[in-house]
Amino acid sequence: MKKVVLGILLIGVVVAAVVTFGRRGNSAEEGPLTLYGNVDIRQVAMAFRQGGRLVEVTVEEGDVVSSGDRVAKLDEEPLQQAVAAAEARLDLAKARLARLERGSRPQEIGQAKAGLSEAQARLVAAQQELDRKTGLLSSGASSEREVEAARERRDAAEARQVGAKQALDLVREGSRSEDIEAGKAELHLAAAELAMQRTALADATLLAPTSGVVLTRVLEPGAMISAGAPVAVLSLQAPVVVRAYVAQDHLGKVPPGTVVEVLSDSSSKSFRGRVGFVSPRAEFTPKTVETPELRSDLVYRLRIVVEDADAALLQGMPVTVRLLSDGPADGSS
Repeated sequence: MKKVVLGILLIGVVVAAVVTFGRRGNSAEEGPLTLYGNVDIRQVAMAFRQGGRLVEVTVEEGDVVSSGDRVAKLDEEPLQQAVAAAEARLDLAKARLARLERGSRPQEIGQAKAGLSEAQARLVAAQQELDRKTGLLSSGASSEREVEAARERRDAAEARQVGAKQALDLVREGSRSEDIEAGKAELHLAAAELAMQRTALADATLLAPTSGVVLTRVLEPGAMISAGAPVAVLSLQAPVVVRAYVAQDHLGKVPPGTVVEVLSDSSSKSFRGRVGFVSPRAEFTPKTVETPELRSDLVYRLRIVVEDADAALLQGMPVTVRLLSDGPADGSS
């Protein structure tokens, strides 16, 4: 009886070893290497670069869009007003710079000359009055107080003459080079602000960055949104990429360029793919493709580009990958 039980246990151990070996991968006698993975999930959250009030969403979930198609739109009125204000500031900066570069007008120079002549005439009159008051001082016809007051008026007239002469010199000389450079900088700043406002106005229309299928419509017209808030999510249709995993002992069989066959459970059609990337870092087998016996195994991630994909390969779908060549095709590496 014991021999029978031991025989049964031995047979069970052998069967289990065979099953485990078959699950862990293919040997040279078992045929092409078979791997497992999923169609990679590749999507874009479409959002505005600025905030505002959403006035239009032109797509629904499931819609197919092409690159450049309009997806949504913001209220443009405040953006148009900002552009108008920036244009006015640019015009003002241009006028200021032109005035600085032209220098003083003939009328301004004439006005400064007239001011100097008037100051000189007042100085002459003040000096004459001081001389007269000083001459009458000895006869008692004027007092020391009157002479002192006349001297103060003469000094004031002399100071006004100096100021008028300096004003004329400034008008004749024109603007300083530093003022002109400051005016140019102000003009460049105003031009940059206008360009920014025009860019903001153009960004009020959200365009699809590439072709794909609208996966989710997140917001509705009337919503106040902030910059970067997703309006819709776009699922990319091309290229179709499969993420698969290979054990270390089979890593040398799948260098970049290796041709593979991709199959899914939902379609009888097979697809042609090519290994485009092999991760240099080992990781534990993801739960989406592992079997209970392989939970602790280390594998390397492969990126496989499917060359003839169609609508049968959906994002996230589990697939089987079979090796069609022992290395890179067409001499690629």
